[in-house]
Amino acid sequence: MKRLITLVAVIALSQTVVAEDKATSLPAEMSGADIAGAIFERPDMTRTQHEDGHVTLDVTSFVSSDQKFSSGMYKSGKTRLEVTEPYGVDEFMYFLEGSVTLTSSDGSVQTIDAGEGVTIAKEWTGIWETDGYTKIWVIYSALGE
Repeated sequence: MKRLITLVAVIALSQTVVAEDKATSLPAEMSGADIAGAIFERPDMTRTQHEDGHVTLDVTSFVSSDQKFSSGMYKSGKTRLEVTEPYGVDEFMYFLEGSVTLTSSDGSVQTIDAGEGVTIAKEWTGIWETDGYTKIWVIYSALGE
C-alpha cells in the first residue's frame, strides 16, 4: 500500500517554481506525514460544513498550468448524496480510511474500502453513501473546471 501511495504521489503531483526568469517544474511531494493527516493542517485547507451537517476537508496539492488536471486529499464525514446530473469530471480516488458505496443509476453496487481505488467517469450518476473516509484524489476535466 505504501508503494502505491508513493507512486500516486510522485506521478500525480508536481509544482512550478520560478527562479531567475526561468520556470522550473518540480515534483510537489505529499509526504508520509501529509498522508497520515498533517495535510489538513495546511493554511490552504478548505473546511466546508454542508447543509446535512457533515464536514469535509479538502487540500489541492497541484493544478496543472492548463487547469485541466489537479490532485489533492479529501476527508468527509458521514453522508449520502444523490448524483442526478453527470459527475462532471473524471476522478481517480485512492481511499486511505473508511469506505464509500456507489450505487450506479443502473442499480449496480460497488463498495470501495480503505486500501482500494476507483475511477469515476464524468458521465456517472447514482448514489454515493459513506460513514466517512479520507482519500487521495486526481481529477481531469477537459474544460478546466
